[in-house]
Amino acid sequence: MHVIPAIDLLEGRCVRLYQGNYEQAQTFDENPVAVARQWAAEGASWIHVVDLDGAKAGHPVNLSAIEAIACAVDVPIQVGGGLRDRQSVVALLNRGVRRIILGTVAVEQPNLVSQLCEEFPGQIVVGIDARNGKVATRGWVETSEVMATDLAQQMAARGVTAIIYTDIHRDGTLQGPNLEALRELASNIDVPVIASGGVSSLTDLFNLLALEPMGVTGVIVGRALYAGNISLKEALRAVGPGRWQDVPPDFGSSAFA
Repeated sequence: MHVIPAIDLLEGRCVRLYQGNYEQAQTFDENPVAVARQWAAEGASWIHVVDLDGAKAGHPVNLSAIEAIACAVDVPIQVGGGLRDRQSVVALLNRGVRRIILGTVAVEQPNLVSQLCEEFPGQIVVGIDARNGKVATRGWVETSEVMATDLAQQMAARGVTAIIYTDIHRDGTLQGPNLEALRELASNIDVPVIASGGVSSLTDLFNLLALEPMGVTGVIVGRALYAGNISLKEALRAVGPGRWQDVPPDFGSSAFA
């Protein structure tokens, strides 16, 4: 499976949150471009970037940092955080971003997701961030009444290329991923699932690898890499590389094999 290093941007810095709490942001590096180059040098096949400021503001905020990352590495990047209209999506694609991660709009504007999937095939991913099984929105500040599995089924039907599932209570905690929730989600949809939140060790990666036949084809790792609990090179040797292909320049096919 793919092991995807995460870069979370807050005021241009590379940080990690604890359970999505902005007040518990820990800065790991002032230069996210240098971090991206490190992950690329260690063999990353994708880099996951979150605009934390954008998630709260409802529109991209760290555009210059995102563009700098996209220009600095050959590795394709996927970006989420505050992308709630077509203009914001196009702005990122024009800056070299390969895949777009939608979150809040999946709950509030599902028709927009359909339109974007049609316009940019293979490039639209939906991030489902769950708190006690219910979908959180607007930078995890609000919790809806929508169940994560229900939303995943709806988004798969609308043509998204993948679902990123984050258990907020596990995010940044190094307590291991929510395997039960991932198993339930993956077994109920027919698009690839990317796990996120809680990964702390190679053992966690092996546990996730056991879910690969169900459709869990990737995992996003953040704090464990920055804290030195996991080496990206070792992780890639242990469970990678993944099954999906790069998106061609014409964006005309799925991001997954």
